[in-house]
Amino acid sequence: MQFSPLRTAIIAFVALLGVLFAVPSFLPQNVREAWPSFLPQQTIVLGLDLQGGSHLLLQVNEDGIVTERLQSLRRDVRNLLANQNGIGNLITTDAENATITIELTDPTQKEAARTAIQTLQTTVSNSMFAVGGVNELSFGETPDGKLTITLTPEGITERMSALVAQSIEVIRKRVDELGTTEPSIQRQGTSRVLVQVPGFGDSERLKDIISRTARLTFHMVYPGMSAAQAEAQGLPAGTMILPSQDGGKELIYEDIALGGESLVDAQPSFDSQRNMPVVSFRFDTRGAVTFGQITSANVGQRFAIVLDNQVITAPQIQQPITGGTGQISGSFTTQTANDLAVLLRAGALPASLDVIEERTVDASLGADSIQHGLTAGIVASVLVVSFMVIAYGLFGVFANISLVLNIVLIFGALSMLGATLTLPGIAGIVLTIGMAVDANVLIYERIREEQKAGKTPLQAINAGFDRAWGTIIDSHLTQLIAAVVLYFLGSGPVQGFAVTLGLGILTSLFTSYTVTLYFVGMWYRWRRPKTLKIQHFRFIPDGTKIPFMKISRYVIAFSIIMSVLSIGSAVFRGFNLGIDFVGGTAIVIQHEDGPADVGKVRELLDGLNLGEVQVQGFGTPEDVLVRVQAQEGGQDADQVAVAKVREALATENYTVRSTEAVSGTVSGELAWKGAIAVIISLVAILIYIWFRFEWQFALAAVTTTTHDVIMTIGLFSITGLEFNLTSIAAVLTLVGLSLNETVVVSDRIRENLRKHRKMPLPDLIDLSINQTIVRTTITQFTVFLALIPLVLFGGEVIRSFTIAMTFGCLVGMYSSIIVNGPILINFGLKSKADEPKDARPKSADGASV
Repeated sequence: MQFSPLRTAIIAFVALLGVLFAVPSFLPQNVREAWPSFLPQQTIVLGLDLQGGSHLLLQVNEDGIVTERLQSLRRDVRNLLANQNGIGNLITTDAENATITIELTDPTQKEAARTAIQTLQTTVSNSMFAVGGVNELSFGETPDGKLTITLTPEGITERMSALVAQSIEVIRKRVDELGTTEPSIQRQGTSRVLVQVPGFGDSERLKDIISRTARLTFHMVYPGMSAAQAEAQGLPAGTMILPSQDGGKELIYEDIALGGESLVDAQPSFDSQRNMPVVSFRFDTRGAVTFGQITSANVGQRFAIVLDNQVITAPQIQQPITGGTGQISGSFTTQTANDLAVLLRAGALPASLDVIEERTVDASLGADSIQHGLTAGIVASVLVVSFMVIAYGLFGVFANISLVLNIVLIFGALSMLGATLTLPGIAGIVLTIGMAVDANVLIYERIREEQKAGKTPLQAINAGFDRAWGTIIDSHLTQLIAAVVLYFLGSGPVQGFAVTLGLGILTSLFTSYTVTLYFVGMWYRWRRPKTLKIQHFRFIPDGTKIPFMKISRYVIAFSIIMSVLSIGSAVFRGFNLGIDFVGGTAIVIQHEDGPADVGKVRELLDGLNLGEVQVQGFGTPEDVLVRVQAQEGGQDADQVAVAKVREALATENYTVRSTEAVSGTVSGELAWKGAIAVIISLVAILIYIWFRFEWQFALAAVTTTTHDVIMTIGLFSITGLEFNLTSIAAVLTLVGLSLNETVVVSDRIRENLRKHRKMPLPDLIDLSINQTIVRTTITQFTVFLALIPLVLFGGEVIRSFTIAMTFGCLVGMYSSIIVNGPILINFGLKSKADEPKDARPKSADGASV
């Protein structure tokens, strides 16, 4: 109980550091600006679900890359063979097999042609530091003697990866042009880009600006023949037909006369003569010279300005344009002209990007989520703090001081790391409030046992902290494993939950042991009590001798029946899957003139021909959730569906508060990742417990936890609660909480195996459960005190998550107390009393010991 000055200084330093990093997040902007520069300035970053904004997950379109590369390769081959070597040829393209086929008019020139096209070989690398790279092309020949060039799969993959890196820079320039603050643009895997823009609620405009390729090219229009004539008679060599903005078509040369990469500026302007918005552009020196040469040589001809394979305008060249400037006119509004100027200034995307996941939250809904989270947190804190004082008196006050410091350290760590706080993240903090007292309860109950065994108060305190520490480490690490798996396999808000849960576990290890020990030590040195009165209230009296093992067969039978019912319901009834797992669009709307009429909303949407549309209440009487199935036309069709819903509901004063669109590709990946996360978590915990305990304890713990997972998943199926990505978070958190209780009981069984060598195993397990049941009931009650406010006040967004957590904790307590013991016996765990006499070690006189 002697604390060195260094230990005291460390506790004070950590507490001060936590306060300094946490405080800026709770100060107004003007106060933070006046904050001394040498103090921490970083604040907690609020997730989009709390502050509103747009989230887009984009994927490089592989088909588009292949098609465009084949077109470019086709032009290169024609130029190389026909123009440079005079070898006549006919080229056909097979985009499905990423191949072009070359048929020579003079077969005797095949070897010369083969030698020539092999000079087109290039190596592709997705890193500027890579050496070499992979070959992009493979050369071959068809059975009938035609030459082929095929894009290699490795080359396509490397090109996609390289294009993602280029796309990120272009997207960042475009988003910066919009004047938004703190956008997050990150690479995901080899072919995806994640864009999060807080405070930008117009997701349609953001999506249009980010995902448009904005590839600007200039082509000469083919003279003397219209597009309709070319379609009827056949395309002239080296030409192509593109749609025009006015609804017609244009026949233009394939060769690019001038590329948009020569642009140095583009600005929205207004053409006073035609009374319409236009976009003015300016070329660099080389582009201006080329533009001047083209316009000088083609006076009287038409010159097409093409944007993303659509002819914006194709005016006739009246006179040479040598100043290096020009105008793009079309059916622009002021905003679309401004957006096009933004796109041209930022540069073209090197590849087309498809939006495969979209989430938009209105700022008002984010404010409501913050309010719900704060209310749940405050109520949970008051309940837990009050209960600890009622249950443990002064020792409860010590635990509460550690709890408050624990919360401060969580916020300080979030701020220091620049982590994002989401609504599930707030739920993680609230859950930590309930779990953080678990270690203190474990310590206090151990001190009571040691004092009851005849030790002095000082000995009891020392032994209580020392002997409880191993159990605390085991129980916390099993929860931490689940949090780590959840972070690496989850996404978005679920990762926010994993971060706060993981931080809470780490900080509670420090506060519940070191800080609580410090205050208990200070109190003891000051008061020097003869006895310790630690607990003032308990649910179950001391000395209980409940014969759990005598009813074990009935318990196991009940658990098997309930597990079979849960599995049967999951197989035959299925789940109410959220769009995270089935794809589609979820739209939260709010009626501005009082309570919403769900029936009226359903009636308005029935005639839109959108397939399956579900309409249900969403928390408050004014809010309604509309779920639209994934449309057959892909993401573009989904956006058309959202627009139809908006238009239909706008007439009845409904406003959209949030939209969430997930493609089938992402939903399948999320479902697979969720299943993998649960399996990995169970395997990792099995390995850990196997390392810390005997193998029977590890298998029993995993079996018990699997039972809890099955029961909780059955709850989703039987009740129809929405099963979404946060439900996976609930299941994984349940894994940690359930194992927490199981590890405590298992640790006591292992201790009693050494202490009571001659006691039969069923009696020993009964003894261990009765010794720990006081701690289990108090700990679970504090977790419930934290979870119930989340269920009541946490809001509809995390309702299914919090209900599943509450149910899972009940099941976890039941299984840890009653189910785990019989499983241990069935797996062959034995005490010394259960071993055959001839298997026991012999003493010197030959008697069994």
